[in-house]
Amino acid sequence: MSEKTGLQVSFVTIGEDHLGQRIDNFLITHLKGVPKSAVYKILRKGEVRVNKKRIKPVYKLQLNDVIRIPPIKVAEKEEFVPKKLDKVKQLEDAILFEDKYLMVINKPSGMAVHGGSGLSYGLIEALRVLRPEERSLELVHRLDRDTSGCLLISKRRSVLTDLHKQLREKTMEKNYWALVDGQWDSKTKNVTEGLRKNTLKSGERVVRVDNTEGKPSHTRFRVLERYAECSLVQASPVTGRTHQIRVHTQCKGHPIACDDKYGVAEFDQYVNKLTGLNRLFLHAHDLRFMHPKNETTMHVEAPLDNALQNCIKKLRADNEQV
Repeated sequence: MSEKTGLQVSFVTIGEDHLGQRIDNFLITHLKGVPKSAVYKILRKGEVRVNKKRIKPVYKLQLNDVIRIPPIKVAEKEEFVPKKLDKVKQLEDAILFEDKYLMVINKPSGMAVHGGSGLSYGLIEALRVLRPEERSLELVHRLDRDTSGCLLISKRRSVLTDLHKQLREKTMEKNYWALVDGQWDSKTKNVTEGLRKNTLKSGERVVRVDNTEGKPSHTRFRVLERYAECSLVQASPVTGRTHQIRVHTQCKGHPIACDDKYGVAEFDQYVNKLTGLNRLFLHAHDLRFMHPKNETTMHVEAPLDNALQNCIKKLRADNEQV
């Protein structure tokens, strides 16, 4: 995409990254700080032209389209992500893979993927501070705030579209490691209970098993290691429902360690006393997908943080003493 800006009007030439995108969505992203109502107003009044012609908000951009954008006031926002914040700086070291099209980051536990719900910033906002030259950084998928591990970020709209297609067609493979209460039955390889979101009076969102009205859900499981009172399992979600792994383990009687929403206090206390763990033991361990541009199979692994490594080390030591 190339851009020329004059005193009165700016012109943007569309490249492959925005091919097929609706003009209204393009302008909302391109004109950061401009209210949506103002974007639709200049479209409605015909002040935005494509190849010198008036267009409707639903017009889909074509390669080499030239967009005329009228002068419009952009609200200057104060940068709300402190650049010197330790967590923001640590994200640079957490990048597992990066090229000009995408990146995979080892998301720390405790960091939300985006701002909102009382949070001034999240991981994606922090990455935009680290990479100010990248104007199209977007989350490909999400991880719960307390879940760590592989998180995929796109740098181009065309890459985002391709990766979303892989998610829809279930060709992207995501494997999580979870420490669960009790001895997981090796015969339980597929959990397919339907899941339904519920909002409590407090505003908190919880997910419950509901095979009648819930959304179809599927997680594959296999046991990695067994300990005296718990099991380390690999969970591979086929569908991508909210809290899917956490609820699928819970409904089988094996909640995840230190899960403050779906866990069991007695198990959490046992793990904490034995290992010192005080964070959710759910980690997006590895990710396998097709690179949208060079069409090679990517396989990225995220190492466990110190808290999870220490937990496993102490559980193994406890096993040897039994």
